[in-house]
Amino acid sequence: MSLNYIWSGFFLVGFAAALAQFLFLGDTEIFKRIIDGTFDSARSGVMDIALPLAGVMTLWLGIMNVGEKAGAIDLLAKLIAPFFSRIFPGVPSNHPATGHMVMNFSANLLGLDNAATPFGLKAMESLQTLNPNKDEPTDAQIMFLVLHTSGLTLIPLAIMAQRSILGAADPSDIFIPCMVATYVATMTGIIAVAIRQRINLFNRVVVGWLGGITAFIIGVIWYFTNFLTKDQIATVSTVFSNLVLMLVIGGFIIGALRKKVNVYEAFIEGAKGGIQTSITVIPYLVGMLVAISVIRNAGLLGFVVQGFSWLFSQLGINTDFVPALPTALMKPLSGSAAKAMMIDTMRTYGVDSFVGRLACVFQGSADTTFYIVALYFGSVGIRKTRYAISCGLIADFAGVLAAIAVAYVFFH
Repeated sequence: MSLNYIWSGFFLVGFAAALAQFLFLGDTEIFKRIIDGTFDSARSGVMDIALPLAGVMTLWLGIMNVGEKAGAIDLLAKLIAPFFSRIFPGVPSNHPATGHMVMNFSANLLGLDNAATPFGLKAMESLQTLNPNKDEPTDAQIMFLVLHTSGLTLIPLAIMAQRSILGAADPSDIFIPCMVATYVATMTGIIAVAIRQRINLFNRVVVGWLGGITAFIIGVIWYFTNFLTKDQIATVSTVFSNLVLMLVIGGFIIGALRKKVNVYEAFIEGAKGGIQTSITVIPYLVGMLVAISVIRNAGLLGFVVQGFSWLFSQLGINTDFVPALPTALMKPLSGSAAKAMMIDTMRTYGVDSFVGRLACVFQGSADTTFYIVALYFGSVGIRKTRYAISCGLIADFAGVLAAIAVAYVFFH
């Protein structure tokens, strides 16, 4: 699938929906909302995302270069190589891309978004060096991107914080449902890509690693729910995540000093790429954000939700979950818009209502597929997505179904 057709389709479908609303509903403001939205999204893509990203990228690419000079990235690659060589068969053992991907997944797992994005972009850049056709992604790049879009995070700290701000009785009560939903999305993403790439997931090494990860997640859930209060969960998560990050930076510097590396020069050398990477992704980022804003401001999500409500009621299915669907539908398109939907849902229906909690679980069940595709593929000039978006959306859909199921179990 080409980004050309996706981008063009968003615009044309949005414009068609707007024209229909103008002709049949008499909505004279619809065109203004769409055009204003395109300008706002273009400004936001540069001012709120690309420019802040430039600073973060400059910092973390510098830190990453220090880690590479210290040999830490190679060490990570060797440790994880038995597992990654099975699910990323196109990546040679001990290739730097393996270490970069491990850093990205680890930062995502800990909810360290500021560190995860630079690590991920560096990983995509490393994988691109193995790509014979620079215009479309390799199998390894697709697997990496789909795993990233599944958004596996141990503690949904930002969601819990927002629930606390809005006065939830127990802000952490969505912790287990979010964990279950994002885990289902991740596993579904792995399976979907593995089927397309004919990867044997029943290999002993793969089963061992996936089983170990599953056991670890279950252990975290058990410990947090049996030994920590809701306030302690947030505190432990924050302290542990930032402690790990500090130890990583300190470990990189100490390792580099032991190898007699000029740490400051190594940092500057790596940091120089931060600005260039941010400039490179601006056109891709702005283009996708503007197209997404057309879909959003054309009111298509409202029509889709109404259609789902009618369909499920005709089938005799409980429709209590439908008011929370806008968050789920927006999540693959825009993380900030999905967050706004989540907050609006909690304010409208109540922060501790079934719908309010479900919107939070939707927000924590996956990441923003189209944004990540535009950012990560755009950073290395990939224009054809192959099956990356379809597999990412399959993982998102699985996360949505899991979120609904687990919310009925916990909150209904």
